[in-house]
Amino acid sequence: MTSKRMSLKKLAAHLSLSEGTVSRALNDYPDISQATRQRVQIAARELGYRPNPLARRLATGIAEAVAYIMPQSHSSISEPFVAQLLTGLGDALSKRGWDLLVTQSVPAEEEPDMIRKLVTSGRVSGVVLSRPHKNDARIKLLQEARFPFIVHGRSLNSDSYAWFDVDSKQAFVDAVDHLVSLGHRRIGFVGAPTYYNFAQSRLDGYRQALRMNGLPADEGLVRITELSDDGGERAAGDLLDQENAPTALLCVTDTQALGALAAVRSRGMQPGKHVSVIGYDGLRLGRHTNPPLTTMAQPQSHSGRELGDMLLAIIDGGDPRNFQQLRMAELLRRKSDGPVWTDGATQNNPTNFESVEELT
Repeated sequence: MTSKRMSLKKLAAHLSLSEGTVSRALNDYPDISQATRQRVQIAARELGYRPNPLARRLATGIAEAVAYIMPQSHSSISEPFVAQLLTGLGDALSKRGWDLLVTQSVPAEEEPDMIRKLVTSGRVSGVVLSRPHKNDARIKLLQEARFPFIVHGRSLNSDSYAWFDVDSKQAFVDAVDHLVSLGHRRIGFVGAPTYYNFAQSRLDGYRQALRMNGLPADEGLVRITELSDDGGERAAGDLLDQENAPTALLCVTDTQALGALAAVRSRGMQPGKHVSVIGYDGLRLGRHTNPPLTTMAQPQSHSGRELGDMLLAIIDGGDPRNFQQLRMAELLRRKSDGPVWTDGATQNNPTNFESVEELT
């Protein structure tokens, strides 16, 4: 028989069992003996029975769906960062037959009510947050509700909940060290609002690396702007228009770095030759920029899969404190960085610039 013709009623009749017993056996209820569960599950496979998802959810009382709450940004739905993360998250959930609900953030003052409604709606069994604030009220709310969740990133105090993060501070230490090794001494920083914990960490890494390399922490080289290409272009342009302009620009996201590349080109200069530009994220679109963008790469799709797998384990009863992972970013050299430009001397970039494989 095919899966279209085999129903729960027919499967129960074939096994001479009640529909309730078959349903509970298929859903691994402990009040059904192991022998009966095995008999039912083997017959279901052999006869091609596939349970109705809605019926299964009603039987188990579990909403087989997870919600991803979009970062608070007017353009977050179109951000490559979000798209790549969702790809991996969807992959992890689909292996278990679960659904992914993507929820757009509302204004900050309305977000607690939105999360409360989501938690009590019965529509989802877990929540994924990203870009947490230093002190994130959403995390506290979900903890108080005892609702399964995981965070892509960390707040200042991250000991008691589940998270997956990349060491932003060390990534920017490494990026500055790399630029210094190329001869750069005036390195501009295009940052994001520091109520985001990741933004503060990246700024801290930049400042620490300057000190470690004996360079002054010139606050005139720091610009804080919105998380967009437009914000990156404005901030980079402001830095480049200074009398003693930086020879390199370090951006806290690849999206901002796209704007920085445009700012360099619009001033008649070539990124990677006259001004080095480095982003952060490792987005695949960076392969196709002009020139291809050098970046501190973090594996977004992989991050999404890890987040999904860990959240499902927590929903199954795992202790959130056992699901905390810190990874390192890697320098992915393309063509937008190079030796400092001095006295008009030609200093071409190496022809083979990829130092690590693209991370997915």
